Amino acid sequence: MNEDRPVYLRLRDSIAAMILDGRVRDGDPLPSVRSLAADYGANPLTVAKAYQTFQEEGLVVVKRGVGMFVAPQAAERLRTTERKDFLEHRWPGIVTHMRRIGLDVEDLVERALA
Repeated sequence: MNEDRPVYLRLRDSIAAMILDGRVRDGDPLPSVRSLAADYGANPLTVAKAYQTFQEEGLVVVKRGVGMFVAPQAAERLRTTERKDFLEHRWPGIVTHMRRIGLDVEDLVERALA
């Protein structure tokens, strides 16, 4: 995790990974704010802020008095958003760095297949 990012965004990344990795699926409950705060040693308000970003994006559904649940098609929508973010914001810097150090795509493919 990138330590330069605010804690709520790092928590958001962890929750997104849970959804993208299939550890929680459509309709599954998400850990409570208190539970996640305890797991990460974070303030519950910070966890609530991370969850709020998912609510705003329609990736979680809140059932009052019951908890938060992964919304239908959340993984697909999240994957699409993450790909776009990667290609538009992270990939250009990676390509620049690759060129600086003389690393090409074939090197990466070879390493990935090893």
